[in-house]
Amino acid sequence: MAYATFDPNTGPGLAASVKILIAGGFGVGKTTTVAAVSEIAPLRTEEVVTEVSRTIDDLSGVESKTTTTVAMDFGRITISPELVLYIFGTPGQDRFWFMWDELALGALGAVVLADTRRLESSFAAVDYFERRGLPFVVGVNCFDGAPRYTPEEVRYALDLADHVAITLCDVRHRDSAKAVLVTLLEYLVGRTARHAGSENPPTAFDQTAGSQ
Repeated sequence: MAYATFDPNTGPGLAASVKILIAGGFGVGKTTTVAAVSEIAPLRTEEVVTEVSRTIDDLSGVESKTTTTVAMDFGRITISPELVLYIFGTPGQDRFWFMWDELALGALGAVVLADTRRLESSFAAVDYFERRGLPFVVGVNCFDGAPRYTPEEVRYALDLADHVAITLCDVRHRDSAKAVLVTLLEYLVGRTARHAGSENPPTAFDQTAGSQ
């Protein structure tokens, strides 16, 4: 589904469709992000957290969470007439990680959400995308009462390369969640430009980045 190149010869009204992932640990805000930005009713695969699952899953820091994503979340947002994002939220619990390989197929990039109360829960997602070579940015979800750190402090804690963009956000709010997606798109635009060279035709990203 990752069709990043816009071909003007395909005719008017046809948009490039891009698949991206929203990943991170359990309870970090993936479902909330998809719901906040999606222009359609989001598809959710949530189940109730039972007493049995509480003995299996690590609920440290999110003890009040009552549901969990067992397969994926799905939403869609139209960035411009030339670009539509299909957004897939990954499950956060270890026992559902087998879904990640399926969800990552065809993805152009990812957002890793981080919770400063439990930064260690982000390590698995960061490691996964680094090993796959899938471009990603980090969104630090600023929960109420959570410690506040600068992006550079988060970069050091997660041992992230200098080129990985980090942005602070509150994904309960549409504009803030959308800003994280724009950060990812801008990163992908720059990455594409560096690899493709200026002589190649513009991508759908190039035609829409200036309007964000």
